[in-house]
Parts: sequence; structure tokens; C-alpha cells
Amino acid sequence: MQSSRPPFLVFGAPQIDEAEIAEVVACLRSGWLGTGPRVAQFERDFAMFRGVLPQQVAAVNSCTAALHVSMLAADMEPGSEVITTPLTFCATVNAILHAGLVPVLADVDPVSQNIDPSAIEAAITPRTRAILPVHFAGRPCEMDRIMDIARKHNLVVIEDCAHAVEAEYRGQALGTFGDFGCFSFYVTKNVVTGEGGMIVGRSEEQMARARILALHGMSQDAWHRFGDKGYKHYQVVECGFKYNMMDVQAAIGLHQLSRVEVSWRRRAEIWQRYNDAFAGLPMTLPAPAEADTHHGHHLYTVMIDAKRCGIERDEFLEAMNDARIGTGVHYLSIPEHPYYQHRFGWSPERWPHAMKLGRETVSLPLSVTLSDGDVDRVIDTVHAIVGS
Repeated sequence: MQSSRPPFLVFGAPQIDEAEIAEVVACLRSGWLGTGPRVAQFERDFAMFRGVLPQQVAAVNSCTAALHVSMLAADMEPGSEVITTPLTFCATVNAILHAGLVPVLADVDPVSQNIDPSAIEAAITPRTRAILPVHFAGRPCEMDRIMDIARKHNLVVIEDCAHAVEAEYRGQALGTFGDFGCFSFYVTKNVVTGEGGMIVGRSEEQMARARILALHGMSQDAWHRFGDKGYKHYQVVECGFKYNMMDVQAAIGLHQLSRVEVSWRRRAEIWQRYNDAFAGLPMTLPAPAEADTHHGHHLYTVMIDAKRCGIERDEFLEAMNDARIGTGVHYLSIPEHPYYQHRFGWSPERWPHAMKLGRETVSLPLSVTLSDGDVDRVIDTVHAIVGS
């Protein structure tokens, strides 16, 4: 007897086409699985995509690694303060800690949900050395104001572009404003390698150091040591990390990157369908994209306020799950988590906008794998839960 239950609609499912599968098979048959020619090609393609030189990029195994290595390559003294947003994934703050630096939180703008430049300015102390803005949900931060603050106070800027691989601010690619831009290719992202990340850097000297730090501090990677041009000796010049991307991952990313514009258009179409369908419901929808920006449309987040919607946020999550529709929470604010409360004495109330957003936010499915029927199902389910 077959079940009458609908299939579970996975939140953020990646689109993997035959081109990716064939490239991975070719990679496996080549015998070269680690860092090699496909990673080099992916770096070149990404550099062209973001309008930078090939020597200004370095592929790594996660955006977390990209953030960590960027902060080390920036050569800030231990204990320096780095200002970032409380409405982000824990990796943003953890990378600051792993680099021996001190995270300082600045509240977000309640409409854009991005870090508020005025809050950045207020958080600066004599120990501040860097700003780490996160382009939340694919929406560009106010990079003109942030860069003005950075220049005024001589601060490093490291952009967290995990949600914003194709986004732009006033015609300029995100990740190219600051000293470093860090990208994610995690399985739910707009360009996928399974796990993976990319560093974009302004200084070729700092990027050369970042590449060394990302692979044990060695002066040569395996492709250059064991390739067909003869064995090359390496020197360990720093105490580095095992952060390199594999060719198997890059084999997926090469074809993901080639479809980035087509994928963006499909997500933008679903985004607009949600906007139209939910306009009359008592929940807060994402703010429109700011003028002269290219929004990445990575997350479609709605706010479930119990007084307006007649249902608590977590009850909404459970009701969606009961309807076999996956959702996400992006994010509980950083000070909600016990580790940061215990280590820093942080309480969510100190950053009220991030606290409120984190307690109300729900991310609905937004993926190129969604059929029109899947989108209809999400819309109908949300109406049944909130509209009633």
C-alpha cells in the first residue's frame, strides 16, 4: 500500500545536472582527486566572474576557512577587535576567535537585516582593527558607508559573501570592496561544490600568503610537486592549515558557476511569486532590493510575529514540517547561544534588532530545483497556516 503523504520538500536542495556528474566521473578517472588542474580552472573562472586577476583568488574547503585565513593574512596583532553582525552563522564569529582576535557585535538595521553602519561607528574602540560585514540573504551591505568608516579609522575590511556570490553594490561585485571577500559553496548555496570556499583579495602579496596558509604553510601544493614537469621540493614557511579544495569539488563548481545567471533568474522568479502571494498576509516579507544593487536572492525570509500572525514562530516551523516542507532559521542571533553568553557575558537584549529578527525569522524554500507545483505547495501551506 503506497503512502498518500506528499514527498518532503527539502529546504535549499542543490541542482546537480548531468554536466557536473560527467565532470566528477572524468575527475575520478583522471586519477587526480586532490588539489589540481580543476581547482586551478575553477579559480580562473571565478576570478573572471568577479572581475579580478587569477592571482587575487584562492580556493579553499569552506567559507569558514576563507575567513580564518583572510584574517591571518591581514596580519592583525592578537587580541585586535573585529566588528561584525550578531545576525549571522556562528562560523563568522568562530573564525574571528580562531584567528586570535576579539569579536565585537554591532546591531543590524531592522529592515535590511544587514549590519548598521552607524552601529559600526559606535562600536569602534582604540583596539578595533577590522570590520567584517555579512551580506545577509544576498542583500548587499551599505558598502560605501562601511568603506568610508574603514578609511577614516584605517581598518581592514573582510566581506562575508557566503550568501552573495553573484550580488553587486552600485555595479561593483561584492567581495571586491574590502581587503578580502570570502565566499561559500556549501550544499545550500547559490553555487555548490558540496563543501568549499573562495578568497578574493586586493593585495597579491597577502593572497600569496593566504594560499600558503591554506595548505600547511607549504611553498608548493601537491599538483606542482608531483606533476609531469618533475618533482618540486617544498619548504614549510609558516604553520598553516589543511584548508585546500579538492578537484572533485571543483569539478562540480565549474558547471555550477557557468549557470549562475540562469539560476539567479529562477530564484528571482520564485521570490516574486512569494511576494505576490503573501502580500495580504500578516507576516513581514523581505524588504525590496535597494536601488542600484543586485540582490543575490539567496534566502527568502519572512517574520512570524505571534501577535500579528496568531502563531509562534516555532509553531509555524513545526506546522510546515508536518506539511512535509523544509524551512530554515537564519539566524538566532549570536548572543542567544550558550557558548558566547558564557565566554563574553553577552545577552541578546544588547542587540535588540538582531534579537527580534532571530526570534521571528523563517526561511522558506528557495531553490532552482523547485517546480512551479512545489512553489504552489509552499504558498498554499503558508496561507493555510497564517491565513487562517
